[in-house]
Amino acid sequence: MIQASDSDAIARNIRTVLEHIRRAAERVGRQSDRIRLIGATKTVSVPRLREAMAAGLTEFGENRLQEAREKIKQIGLGQAHWHFIGRLQRRKAKAVVGLFELIHSVDSVELAVELNRRAAQAGIIQPVLLEINIGGEDSKGGFAPESVGEILPELNAMPHLLIRGLMTIPPLVTDPEDARPYFRRLRELAESLARSGQERIRMDELSMGMSHDYEIAVEEGATMVRIGTAIFGARRV
Repeated sequence: MIQASDSDAIARNIRTVLEHIRRAAERVGRQSDRIRLIGATKTVSVPRLREAMAAGLTEFGENRLQEAREKIKQIGLGQAHWHFIGRLQRRKAKAVVGLFELIHSVDSVELAVELNRRAAQAGIIQPVLLEINIGGEDSKGGFAPESVGEILPELNAMPHLLIRGLMTIPPLVTDPEDARPYFRRLRELAESLARSGQERIRMDELSMGMSHDYEIAVEEGATMVRIGTAIFGARRV
């Protein structure tokens, strides 16, 4: 676990994660510079975010709107790339639109409609990812992989949303290798959806993989990995 007194620990961890990403990409013939490292920073303090920034990390994923807004206020909207990676309620759509470079967790048509409406009011186009419940778990939100294709025309008709790709959190497994089929299925789903012919639906991004399984995710096509513990240590409640 990272100790607060170890000022170089975060920098060392970032270097280690980047090296593991590079090696995982190399194993399958991918270019590691195509894979974006997003620091998952729920409960991570601003001073520790600044340490990560000093070590070269510029992309941060936040789960909680209120916490994120305070961090963005202190660090600055233009000083880092901010991603919203948590569960998003429709009533908070207005607050997230334009604040985050990418919203990873659009899990229903109703949420997409509200985000599109709020983006229209703001006069912007909001990039988003569709969250896929790849394991069909009752405890998780997200579109069912077998039916998400049916709603693409409806999403394509929303002029103020740009669908950039897919996100998933697979079922929790002890052995990271057991997550591989879920990551592979998400990649195959993205490839299928990319052939839908919907001009506003892009499948350029796959946000998948966290601290315990990101190397497997990279091998299966992740373009973004969301890493918390492996960079910042065990979460501080």
